[in-house]
Amino acid sequence: MLNLNDIKADKTLDAKGLECPLPLLKAKKIIDTLESGQVLEIIGTDEGSKVDLPGWCERVGHSYLGVIEEAGYYKFYIKKGR
Repeated sequence: MLNLNDIKADKTLDAKGLECPLPLLKAKKIIDTLESGQVLEIIGTDEGSKVDLPGWCERVGHSYLGVIEEAGYYKFYIKKGR
């Protein structure tokens, strides 16, 4: 089982305070700069991202690794596909 606390992200996006669809749009822009297999960490406060990010990953071929819920924000992890 993957322990999200052990993940070392290659890049971090601070999306705190951004509302849908901005966290997803900014994540797309950043993940395009990563190599296949690298991990993007997204730190955000938008509850909708818990649905938006996994759905987007499934549509475009990235791996949604999961989310850690902290006090007042979320940390999402996505591994870039192909």
